[in-house]
Amino acid sequence: MERDILPVVANRCDAAIGRAEGRFDEYRVVGEDRRDRIDIAPLPSLAERVDQRAIVRGHGRKYTLPLRVILVLVALATSACSPSADTGFTLLFLGRSPAARLGGVSWAPDAPRSRLIAFDGDLNVVKTISDPRISSPAAVAVYPGSPPRLLITERTGEGVVFDTAGKPVREWESPFPASLYATNQSRIVAARSPYFVQFVAEDGSLPLLWELDTLGRTRYGIGITHIPDIRYLAQLVNAGAVALSGEHVYFAPLVRDEILRLDAAGSIVWHSSRGLIRAERDPQFIPGKERRVAHALVNIAMTVGPDGRLYVLGGADSAARTLRLDVLNTETGELISSQELGTPTAAIAVNRRGRIRVLDHAALLAQTPTLGRPLFEPAFALPDLSGKPVRLADYRGKVTLVNFWASWCDPCREEFPHMAELYAEFGTRGFAVAAISDDVSESRMREFVREFRPPFPILVGRGRMKAAYHYRGLPYSVLLDRNGRIIERIFGFGGESEFSHLRDLISTELETP
Repeated sequence: MERDILPVVANRCDAAIGRAEGRFDEYRVVGEDRRDRIDIAPLPSLAERVDQRAIVRGHGRKYTLPLRVILVLVALATSACSPSADTGFTLLFLGRSPAARLGGVSWAPDAPRSRLIAFDGDLNVVKTISDPRISSPAAVAVYPGSPPRLLITERTGEGVVFDTAGKPVREWESPFPASLYATNQSRIVAARSPYFVQFVAEDGSLPLLWELDTLGRTRYGIGITHIPDIRYLAQLVNAGAVALSGEHVYFAPLVRDEILRLDAAGSIVWHSSRGLIRAERDPQFIPGKERRVAHALVNIAMTVGPDGRLYVLGGADSAARTLRLDVLNTETGELISSQELGTPTAAIAVNRRGRIRVLDHAALLAQTPTLGRPLFEPAFALPDLSGKPVRLADYRGKVTLVNFWASWCDPCREEFPHMAELYAEFGTRGFAVAAISDDVSESRMREFVREFRPPFPILVGRGRMKAAYHYRGLPYSVLLDRNGRIIERIFGFGGESEFSHLRDLISTELETP
């Protein structure tokens, strides 16, 4: 599905004639044969966005009037027909998450598969990055500095920096219970994440946003929070999408119909509303046995496009069952265009001229090449409860679920009976479980084991596993094929539905020769 919902406006910039002279000679755009004649060939597309018409007109001043007329006509044809850097698209959003452009490609998070995906200007997949540190990426931004790198927002709020070769550089803990990061060439700003909202009471002492240094440390606060009557809903009320452009910060609350432009001091420059909610009111708990909150999902993601306009992805209805895309003027907050997308997720791309493409994000991901399953690393060698050493190589030839757990982890307690069921069902068919405890306290680990009496081996990690495998939290599981390669990573405990999916994966893998 593709829709053009904005007029195409040329985004020209005058090029220096001196720079163009060299390119004319290099690419033989204009050649002279000393008989008052010139030959013209199309100029290749330039990353620096040279205005071909201005260049050719400048060169044409050396020639006669008829030749100048010819030059202008050919320049117009060249401008219309030849490739231009303006025709390349930048991916703004994938699913419901913001992407970022770096090195001529757009990098987007693919949380279900724990990876980043790079798209070229034609929206073809050109690269993927997978790493244990990338568990559930929620957003990607360009990390400021040289060389430029990628700043990944993890769903749980950590900031993780990677280079484009897939090498991790650094990471930091979230300054909020869960954060979302936005950047420009020199700044990093953290907001309360709209992707992982927690019920944490606030008293108004924290700022709306944090400015961070390049190590992820807070420098100073920006803006003022709104504290609702129910303080445990303060995270929800103050969570939202954030974007940067120059010295200004743009913030769009998750649950309110407003978009703010803030200056460097956090003062409001402009406030924009689209009239989506008749009367704004704070979220409220709904009476009942389950903890439910009445609220609207208004703003989900936001970014500044290559055309300099502000793009806001939000809910078309109060539950965000389908999405809408709003485009605003960054200087005035004026709503330029709005469109209901009619889908719960989308891939949205824009070029420098403001042309928008709205695509099926599942179809976009379907073109990702299959590069083979990565090896599970590092290979472990750990003692079992009797002290006998057990190695990853001992599981070769079996489909294996490597599970990291701890006695203090409540979701781990819920998960263990499900793993016991899988082992009972598939254990005699070539399936194994390697359950690795990350407890520091051996006594508590053994107490847990006595309580659950698992039918599979327990391996002793002694609290060193997170440093080795870089997972975000427990439980964390990795399903391996018979050759020790990763079939799927499982983050947290997803209940019966997750284990039903896992059961299908195991059954399919065991049936594969």
